[in-house]
Amino acid sequence: MGLTGYLRGTFLCLLCIHGTYYETALCELLGSPVLPLLSKKGDITIGGAFSVYTQTPKSSPSLTETPEPLICTRISFREFRFAQTMMFAIEEINNSSSLLPNVSVGYKIFDSCGSTLSSTRAAMGLINGQERTFGKTCSGQSTVHAIVGASKSSSTIVLSQIAGTFQIPVISHFSTCACLSNRKVHPSFFRTIPSDYYQSRALAQLVKYFGWTWVGAVRSDNDYGNNGMATFIEAAPQEGICVEYSEAISGTSLYEQVERVVRVIKTGTAKVLVAFLGYDEMDILLEEALRQNLTGLQWVGSESWITSSNLALNRYSGILTGSIGFAIKKGKIAGLQDFLLQVHPSQDPQNHILKEFWEETFGCSFQSSLHGTKQCSGSERLRDIKNPFTDVSELRISNNVYKAVYAVAHAMHSMLKCGENSETVNASCTLKSILQPKEDVNFSLQSGEKVSFDERGDPAATYQLVNWQRNSAGEPVFVAVGSYDASLPNGKQFTIEEMNITWVGASRQRPISVCSESCLPGFRQAVIKGKPICCFSCIACAAGEISNSNSADCSPCPLEYWSNEDHNKCVPKVIEFLSYEETMGTLLTAFSLFGAGLTLVVSFVFFWFRHTPLVKASNSELSFLLLLSLTFCFLCSLTFIGRPTDWSCMLRHVAFGIAFALCISCILTKTITVVIAFKARTPANTVPQCLASHQRMGVVGGTFLQVLVCVVWLALAPPFPHKNTIYAAERIILECNLGSSIGFWVVLGYIGLLAVLCLILAFLARKLPDNFNEAKFITFSMLIFSAVWVTFIPAYVSSPGKFTVAVEIFAILASSFGLLFCIFAPKCYILLLKKNSSCRDKSRNKVNTVQQQRRPIKLC
Repeated sequence: MGLTGYLRGTFLCLLCIHGTYYETALCELLGSPVLPLLSKKGDITIGGAFSVYTQTPKSSPSLTETPEPLICTRISFREFRFAQTMMFAIEEINNSSSLLPNVSVGYKIFDSCGSTLSSTRAAMGLINGQERTFGKTCSGQSTVHAIVGASKSSSTIVLSQIAGTFQIPVISHFSTCACLSNRKVHPSFFRTIPSDYYQSRALAQLVKYFGWTWVGAVRSDNDYGNNGMATFIEAAPQEGICVEYSEAISGTSLYEQVERVVRVIKTGTAKVLVAFLGYDEMDILLEEALRQNLTGLQWVGSESWITSSNLALNRYSGILTGSIGFAIKKGKIAGLQDFLLQVHPSQDPQNHILKEFWEETFGCSFQSSLHGTKQCSGSERLRDIKNPFTDVSELRISNNVYKAVYAVAHAMHSMLKCGENSETVNASCTLKSILQPKEDVNFSLQSGEKVSFDERGDPAATYQLVNWQRNSAGEPVFVAVGSYDASLPNGKQFTIEEMNITWVGASRQRPISVCSESCLPGFRQAVIKGKPICCFSCIACAAGEISNSNSADCSPCPLEYWSNEDHNKCVPKVIEFLSYEETMGTLLTAFSLFGAGLTLVVSFVFFWFRHTPLVKASNSELSFLLLLSLTFCFLCSLTFIGRPTDWSCMLRHVAFGIAFALCISCILTKTITVVIAFKARTPANTVPQCLASHQRMGVVGGTFLQVLVCVVWLALAPPFPHKNTIYAAERIILECNLGSSIGFWVVLGYIGLLAVLCLILAFLARKLPDNFNEAKFITFSMLIFSAVWVTFIPAYVSSPGKFTVAVEIFAILASSFGLLFCIFAPKCYILLLKKNSSCRDKSRNKVNTVQQQRRPIKLC
């Protein structure tokens, strides 16, 4: 079965012209057939569409006159090299014994002229052929089986839409518009160059990598530029980049428009310009930039122009020194240079393109009649010429053409193998089905480079980062300074050798392009109303917050940390507690020890005068026990000073509660004894003959209840150290959490209850004989005690931080000193200053008189 049987299903784009109503219909091609620039017959024909000519006449079509034939001028050596590369690849395939054996491959190469109109004409020429009439039917076969091209996205879109209607695969070598990856619109499109979907985002990441947050943008006003720049502008804010301006130009732009764009670029404040331009637009822009002396800009380019040797050899190339951008990886095509150098008009004397190329290359003419132009002899040598056609040092796009041709050949080869044993055409053996991602089209070139397509018909997105530099001779060279691979994880896609980069003006210093200078550590960015987010003012971080360099926000420090003075580092918060070293702690400690020492002195005085009637009448046993408890009261305040620990927190409240319970129990028992002693009037009263044992039981009982409360408190919810970060944000107050507030207030309330009972009983005994009225002193002491602790409660609740502890210590010391002075100071005064014998006798007689009057009472 012939190859044409496997490719049936493609149709001709013809128009059936009918004669008269009764005549037989005739299918005829409208207009003149389009002839290829270069062609060769073969069993399989691959079409090609390249912008061999770069200029089209700028004339407005008329509605009343027939349009003039479209004539393109000015040969592009670079595009002509692409066409020759396609021919070279086909010749290699024809000479191969393993790829498409016994099958000859031909080609038809048309000029798309870099415009959509010319591309439409080329597409029709590729599909229709040159025959004018086709008989009675318009159905037939396309003249080509696949198309390689075109060089511009807009041209390729037209080519793909027309060819896709007939299911003819189009494989582009240079069209990067992301719109071509839409399989619904372009189901038969493939390419050997990555999509701008990746390049635009890579450019945004590149700009971010170098810290440029304020950039300008200029684009081609076509599908390539508009789609690529739209993707870049979408990705830029995600990378923290602001675009100051975005301008567009086209190859047909008026001079005034180009002049305005350059003026906008020149007056802008951005020092970095992202140029998503095709070669033609770049050429127009640079000509005007040179005229307006536009310098000092860091150019960031797309793959369309960043490795263009035409731009590098032009007079404005100095503007681009230091430019950086992404380019397709270079390839090596063995034998291509020799093939190019063999191009000569004698290969096809009737072909006008070869003559025009020769004349353009050597500046001569094969027509001697042209005035001022030398005659072409044909003996000129391409080896002596250095231009974009003969330069094979940067085989990037040419390598894509080479890969595209081989992709078609491998697909054809797979299709032939698919149907070689079938008598009928299988639906799965079409060229479109073979050109599917990751199936049969997955091969390696002779250089070792692998070729494959993903589900959208795109190759793997890998780029080289290219930098424009000058060699020792001052000539522009393209130096690879890094790479980008979109298939790698984020953070590993870039490989950049920044030390090897030359920046604008051949400087080694990276340029800076920002709207606002970076904020120093300790400051945050504040957006200026009406301006982009990249324009901001710097505001100092609030207390407790820090920021690094150029931070958008300040970060709060962790709970136990606080910002330093520069607000660039979190440091541990100052831990605050009442310590022995500070002045307040030292004074309270001194008063506590002084009170305890003074109590011991009073104890010594009472012990020294223990045989005197005054000490005996004061119930010496309770007096000594009271002095001991007062000593504990003074000393327990020391447990409130110092760094709180588990043991100190439990000890301070328990010691305080038990010491004061013991103290007030002693006073209460003493008061009860005095009241009982002086209220017993007659011997008939039933009064205990010995109160000593009852006094001990009263003291023990009163203290035991407090001990019981403390044990329950410690068992259920004991106090513990607590870091209070609520009251003061800048410091940590280390305090003792009560564990159970109920336990604390029960302990304090119990002491208050004992004090109230004691106050009531002392008040009842206030009118006892003046010569021995201890109840008055007890009343005064209880009034002072109650006043201190009633005042303590609001002061304790409202005091901040360590002052809470200081207030509690002060209450302990004040109440302890009040008890000590009110109860024992008068007696010590008598014992120490009024110790003559007459006083002693008088006191003894008065005591004896009292004892005789209350004879039923025996003070044991």
